Amino acid sequence: MTFKLNQAAIEKLLEIARIAGDATMEIYKTDFEIYSKKDESPVTEADRKAEAIILPVLKELAPDIPIVAEEAFSAGHIPNVDGSAFWLVDPVDGTKQFIKKQDEFTVNIALIDESRRPIFGVVHAPALDRMFWGSLEYGAFVREADGTVKEISVREAPKEGIIAVVSRSHKTPEVDDYLKDFKVADEVSSGSSIKFCQVAEGIADVYPRFGPTMEWDTGAGHAVVLGAGGTVKTPEGDDFLYAKDGFKNGFFIAKGK
Repeated sequence: MTFKLNQAAIEKLLEIARIAGDATMEIYKTDFEIYSKKDESPVTEADRKAEAIILPVLKELAPDIPIVAEEAFSAGHIPNVDGSAFWLVDPVDGTKQFIKKQDEFTVNIALIDESRRPIFGVVHAPALDRMFWGSLEYGAFVREADGTVKEISVREAPKEGIIAVVSRSHKTPEVDDYLKDFKVADEVSSGSSIKFCQVAEGIADVYPRFGPTMEWDTGAGHAVVLGAGGTVKTPEGDDFLYAKDGFKNGFFIAKGK
């Protein structure tokens, strides 16, 4: 990998996530059209517009690194990433929340290295005006609506019981089975990759996902959790890796300490 993830590159990635988020907000505030992709999942002009903003910047920043982006992938543009670093881009994660005018949707950009692990991710929630980013090397951070930046970290699980964050749209019975082994003080439903960020900033302790996701749904949030000192593992306790067949994820557990 010829690309160096330094502070200047991180700032560029944060900037492009913000610009893409601004573009989604322009559409979010209108009575936008809803389309269906080949797999019958919904898509809006916001997904397409944000991705069109992000991809040229990534190509300029790192010409040799392939990009796996949700809308390009849906259109049949599937790069070969075997053994190489690559970007994962989800221009609007939580399209269902976007359509319902719920503010939890996010813009996601992640960098996966040759070991198939995320080494950087940015999760921008434009309607909430909050941006999260993280890497094992630099740590994890949030930028609030007023521009304040603070470092974030996962927390020790409270003795009085954990807070579990679960998918608003895709909770499955397996989640309940998993949580039976814990003392759960509260269970919070949330959408998009915001769930990873809630674990990363220590307002939730675990995010169990026992349902289908794609790698672009998880790469950025995964990196933020790692940067904050947490883990993302398979239910069997193995490292959660990327560059899987069809870029389809299996089940995973994101946890704090």
